Amino acid sequence: MSGNKISPMDANLPPHPAASSDSPPQVGGGLPVLQYWAEHTLSPDGLKLWQTLFHKSACLSCAWGTGGQKGGFVNEAGEVLQRCAKSVEAIAAELQPAVPPEIFGQRTIAELQQLTSEQADRLGRLSVPLLLRAGHSHYERITWDQVYAIAESAFRRPAPRIASYSSGRSSNEAAYLLQLMMRALGSNNLADCSDLCHAASTVGLKQMFGSGTSMVSLEDLKQADCVVLVGSNAPANHPRLMNELIKLRDRGGKVIVVNPLKEVGLVKFASPAFPVKSLLRGSEIASLYLQPIPGSDTALFVGIQKSLIEQGLIHRDYLQAHTSGWEAVVHHAQSSTWETITSTCGLSQLEISTAAALIGTAERVVFAWAMGVTQHENGVDNIFSIANTALLTGNAGKPGAGTMPIRGHSNVQGFGSMGVTVHLKEEIRLALERLLDRPLSRVPGYDTRALIEAAASGAIDTLLCLGGNLYAANPDATQAQAALGQIETIIYLATKPNLGHFHGLAQHNTLILPVFARFENPHQTTTESGNNFVRLNDSGRTHLQRTELIAEVEFLSELAARLLGDTPVNWHQLQDPHYVRQLIAQTIPGFEQMATIDQIHVEFTIPGRIFHRPQFPTATGQAQMFVTPLPDLTLPQAQDFGIPDTIPSMVLALGTGRSYSQHNTVVYRPGDTYRGMPHRNCILLNAMDAATGGFQEHQRVTVQGDAGKLEQVEIIFGEIRQGAALMFYPEVNAIFQARIDARSGTPAFKRVPVVVYVPVNS
Repeated sequence: MSGNKISPMDANLPPHPAASSDSPPQVGGGLPVLQYWAEHTLSPDGLKLWQTLFHKSACLSCAWGTGGQKGGFVNEAGEVLQRCAKSVEAIAAELQPAVPPEIFGQRTIAELQQLTSEQADRLGRLSVPLLLRAGHSHYERITWDQVYAIAESAFRRPAPRIASYSSGRSSNEAAYLLQLMMRALGSNNLADCSDLCHAASTVGLKQMFGSGTSMVSLEDLKQADCVVLVGSNAPANHPRLMNELIKLRDRGGKVIVVNPLKEVGLVKFASPAFPVKSLLRGSEIASLYLQPIPGSDTALFVGIQKSLIEQGLIHRDYLQAHTSGWEAVVHHAQSSTWETITSTCGLSQLEISTAAALIGTAERVVFAWAMGVTQHENGVDNIFSIANTALLTGNAGKPGAGTMPIRGHSNVQGFGSMGVTVHLKEEIRLALERLLDRPLSRVPGYDTRALIEAAASGAIDTLLCLGGNLYAANPDATQAQAALGQIETIIYLATKPNLGHFHGLAQHNTLILPVFARFENPHQTTTESGNNFVRLNDSGRTHLQRTELIAEVEFLSELAARLLGDTPVNWHQLQDPHYVRQLIAQTIPGFEQMATIDQIHVEFTIPGRIFHRPQFPTATGQAQMFVTPLPDLTLPQAQDFGIPDTIPSMVLALGTGRSYSQHNTVVYRPGDTYRGMPHRNCILLNAMDAATGGFQEHQRVTVQGDAGKLEQVEIIFGEIRQGAALMFYPEVNAIFQARIDARSGTPAFKRVPVVVYVPVNS
């Protein structure tokens, strides 16, 4: 594959200012954020944008969460000014006009496949049902009667051959209906976007603590005096978290950042929420910034554990009373040599011991992480190693301390809570069996990667995608496209076009069905934040005229009624989410308050997940600790990629990442000013690596993985550790087949061996 293709639709798209690589800013956030707000909110559509920002519904962006019944700008603690630029980007995209009819009527699939993610998103809002038939070159408009006829026929297949995929853009009610319908049909094939990101967190934390979510509330974070932030670019992906880090530093706390790339916003961040003290000059964030070798988090945290033991900073009384397996963890840390630890993670003993001293002498430590930790072949071990460190220092089960996975999409955690998972909790399974009055299938379901493999082998006939972009989110785009092409019928429910609608095409029928955005839904719905807080979203109305939008709950309940009849569940009644919430309250533990949330408008934190005492919902009431082997991080040689010795080349550990103006696979602006990357076809390198390999900044090179290559990639220098590199997701996914964490099913997006070279004929 080659980058920077010229699209036949470029003339239809207004230009964006390009980022400059000459002088990246030294502070994240700040005045550019205010400028972005001004550009959007003072635009001709500014009134609609402001109305939506104030709408009582949860933010569309990250799972850090704001909005709901306290107000659009208010978080669960009642603090105001809690919207960020990511929220504005997401809302502005949903407020676009409808896609012009001629786009699908006149543009062929081949032309639509030339679009970038940004260009696809900016086509506008989907407003009518569309169908692409086998052998046809254009999507055509169809009626809802035709939609249901195709969908009903497609789902009347053997249960193992039907599947779903979902993202966190939808509501708890839609998530619950999706899994209830699929399980009532006999299928457990409920793949979800979380399989590709935080599945390692869920699996690891569940084994250790009996709960797979954050044990930390927002109030706990406000009481912490140290935060260890690992593998996260919070200034871009969770900007409101930065306000809490600023306040922590102001009260004398410490922030330890662990990231192979030095992100400017994690060094210094200027928050508009603090106009006097922060906006112009910026606030210091990192007290200590560690840049380990990608994939070495387990080695780093074993090193921190070893230093804690040597400094006499572990809490043995706590360990004896509240944990099991701790002796083996301590022995493993003691017996691991400093030489092995430091050579594996690339950090010095002094750096590691400094981090250990900060952690061990703090009273209340929060350990937070994102996909830089989970998207590795040993992702679950990474979680174990971080949580082991929390337990060794007594930082689990008390106010102001604990483990906190930082979830991505706004309701991705809610989907898991509602049972959209291939690992259904036993208590939920039993409750659903009582509701459906029959046993559920025990056939294991496909997670996201297993779904792609099953589709590639011809084992899937029908796929329903509730949001998301299954094609672009997966590694090896060629494989993903071919696998989806083996499925007879694919049904996409979406608000806007994305690359999957043009590349992830079914063998016979590909349907795109237009749905309401969260703030437009004609019924009240709910979502769940990454910190276990359930929000109620008010009903709304769409700005689109003469549309055929449908609520996801309405579509799912109508399809289920056609397939399953009206007993023992009255599916037609469930077109009103109020009745879905009654079933949620009956069958999902901890969600009993859902039965009345729309009547009394009292939002809630899910009980049993925030641990202020060291008593955990495990069989023994203790936390289970696990020994974590140090990883082998050996990289292949250039010859292993078929590159001869005569061609100058270098092999690097590539990590995929989002740009600062991107949400999941949706790109809002092409470049990244903060990293100095002016467009999507760049690779961020350490200058010393480039010099050793004989390369120069701005040189155009080929980057090759084990599934393909990208050509004419521009080299950009950045503060990334030697041996590592960064390229933008989802474009770079096309060139590699990621290794998979066997315990969680998560691809190793953050450590991909690639070779960089200049072809002989260049």
